[in-house]
Formats: sequence, C-alpha cells, structure tokens
Amino acid sequence: MPDVDLAAPAKLIGEPARAAMLAALLDGRSLPASDLAALAGVSAPTASAHLAQLVDGGLVTAVRSGRHRYFALAGPEVARAVEALLAIAPTRPVVSYARSREAKRLAEARSCYDHLAGRLALDLADALVAEGALAPLRAGEPGVLLATSGPLATRLGLDRLVDAGRRPAVRGCLDWTERRPHVAGLAGARILETLVGDGLLARARGDRGLTPTEAGAAWFAELAGASGGTRTGRAGTPAA
Repeated sequence: MPDVDLAAPAKLIGEPARAAMLAALLDGRSLPASDLAALAGVSAPTASAHLAQLVDGGLVTAVRSGRHRYFALAGPEVARAVEALLAIAPTRPVVSYARSREAKRLAEARSCYDHLAGRLALDLADALVAEGALAPLRAGEPGVLLATSGPLATRLGLDRLVDAGRRPAVRGCLDWTERRPHVAGLAGARILETLVGDGLLARARGDRGLTPTEAGAAWFAELAGASGGTRTGRAGTPAA
C-alpha cells in the first residue's frame, strides 16, 4: 500500500457540508464564504470553520480580494477525486419538480472543473474518436491525441493546443451521470473554452450547469445527425 494517508482527504470530503462546498466549486469558480455557506446550508461561522479545514488539508485555496476571501479547488486533481466519488455515490431521491429539472439539466451539460461534462461531452468525445482525432478514452488515464487536422478537431480549437508541461493533452474523466469517460486535460479545457467563447454554450448562474444557446442547440443537433443519431457513429462537423 502506498505510504500516504488516504484517510485524511477522505475525512475532509466525507463531511456533508464540506462535500457540498467542494461540489459547488467543481466548475472552477472562486466563491466567497457567504456563497458557500448558503450552498451548503450552514451558518457563516460554521462555513468558515469548514473552509479553514479544507484549506489546511490542501483541497481548497483562498485568495483575498478587498474585504473578501475567495475559495477555489486547489487543482484539477481535487476535481477528479470529487468527480470520481460522485460516480459511485448513491443518488438522492428527487423530492421536487425543480430538483428534477436541475438534475436533468446538469446531466445534459455542465462544467467539470475546466472541461465539459454530461451527455453533450460524451457526444463530442465519440465524434472526435470517430473522426480519428482521439484514441478511445479510458477513465482516469491519459489519452492519445492522434490528429488535429480534422474539421471537428479544428472547429474545437484542438489544432492550437499549447504544451503546458506536466498536464496531459488528453485525459479520460469518468462522467458521474453517464458512467463513461469524457475529454479532460488540455483538450477538454480548450473544447469548453471554445464552445463558451463562440456562444454555443452559456454558463448558468449559481451552479455549474451549461445551457446550449439557440445556435448551440442547432450545432449539437447537426453533430448528432451527422453521427447517425448515435454516439458511436461517424461524426461530421456542423457549421459554426
């Protein structure tokens, strides 16, 4: 067994309020303690105590801006750990129509730290594999970027990736709603940056949900049609 204290981060994540705060930060945002307290359903002093433990444990970082401190996940490895736990966590019963709509929206498209997750992310991953841009992904493992000259890879900006050192160009990240890997790593970050920057996806206010714009809905529908309506079919490239 590795000479590491696995119980330490597990204990930090295992407390319900801290788990809620970590999940709220999965979209890569930095949030003040007041927002995290509200999201976790705890008082401000309780939230401050929990956040101090998360910072001391290396799971969260804190940056002061004016009178406020803003908290963020310490890095993509923390996001991967939380997402992996979400994939094996039991599903809470849906107790309201609003919760049902929220769950459906997040399952469709959401940010997973700095990359796209959800059904649309898997559609894109399968289309890129079909185009020959990516080798089939394996959850939790570095992937292989085969070619970036195809129309879809070019449209998503994968031909402009810049080596960032230790971070892999592609990594398979297990999607907790679909139980299959989507694209993470530098390629995943570039894909999300491109889709949001080009106005195909819009960020939701208050959570990590992503909503296709009118242009985005047409683009993804054309992508699905070009792939024969399945995730394993041959992919074409919708117009911008």
